[in-house]
Amino acid sequence: MAEDAPDVDLGALQEQLASLSVEQFLVSAASTIASLAYAKIEHRDLEQARKAIDALAVLVPQLEGPLAADLGAALTSLQVAYAEAAS
Repeated sequence: MAEDAPDVDLGALQEQLASLSVEQFLVSAASTIASLAYAKIEHRDLEQARKAIDALAVLVPQLEGPLAADLGAALTSLQVAYAEAAS
């Protein structure tokens, strides 16, 4: 192991991952992707924004619960913002 590499307790990391529900992880990932897409649109990086929006469009239908509607609305807003930025 490299000298400056941090010590990682793989067992603890595996336990932490196992404790997450897939739903929690998907909501977190979708939220991060939505934020990234907004930033890419703001910086006029439309190719990267489109990739993020497409990825979000795949994740949103897999979500359940109260945040699913919010992330669906975010997806719609991103699609509109992208269309405006691209025109």
